[in-house]
Amino acid sequence: MHTVASPRWLIGGAPRPAAPKLYCFAHGGGSAAEYFRWARELPGAHFQAVQLPGRGARAAEPPFTSMDALVEAFLAEVPLGAGGAPYAFFGHSLGALVSYEIARGLRAAGRPLPSRLVVSGFPAPHLPRAVEPLHRLPDDELIDAVARVHGGIPEEVLASAELRALTATALRADYQVLETYTWRAEEPLDVPVTVFGGRDDHVTAEQLEAWRELTTAEVSVRRFPGGHFYLREQPAAVLRALAGALRPVPAGGGGAPC
Repeated sequence: MHTVASPRWLIGGAPRPAAPKLYCFAHGGGSAAEYFRWARELPGAHFQAVQLPGRGARAAEPPFTSMDALVEAFLAEVPLGAGGAPYAFFGHSLGALVSYEIARGLRAAGRPLPSRLVVSGFPAPHLPRAVEPLHRLPDDELIDAVARVHGGIPEEVLASAELRALTATALRADYQVLETYTWRAEEPLDVPVTVFGGRDDHVTAEQLEAWRELTTAEVSVRRFPGGHFYLREQPAAVLRALAGALRPVPAGGGGAPC
């Protein structure tokens, strides 16, 4: 059973007052549905899947096309850490970058930071990168390019003109967020970081290790068998590792709901 935990932005699993909240951010073109099974299979966390506009129940809302606008809107509407309750972030691919920038936005606003940042399948964002403007491609070319580079688009989407059109809308907006993003130099975060990746992904071990440069706290890096969507290929191992990463995060306690 999934309940709306905060208007528009969050879809939460069953409340677990003794566990920290875990906010999960999906990959480019993805939705909160990517993480629904985790609500059942990760008992050590109070699951909160982030639903961006332009997908799922928010399909009619215009999607964000810039990182700054996305972060500003999220921070304005989601009371992270309300009442001092600890929480953590997990983000895969573009979701890793979004969660990192939200953490930096929280620091700039003087708000409570996550107790841990778990980033997956994304190079450390301060590294130089070559950007191919995929968001400017026609729908079919965009979907085919993303499927070729990253995989992860279900066959039923590829086979349906209607689903391809819906998917292209979210993909185009998310890739515009990514391709127009510029990392701004700031002091490193003081947040522990866990880094996950796939051994066969195009994101290299060196790019994952470089996350160590973005925090003054401890960092651990682990790679799993599989490609960019290794977390679908190795769900049990990933959830075990994620549960281990969350164990140092204090329980949610009695803070105000968020």
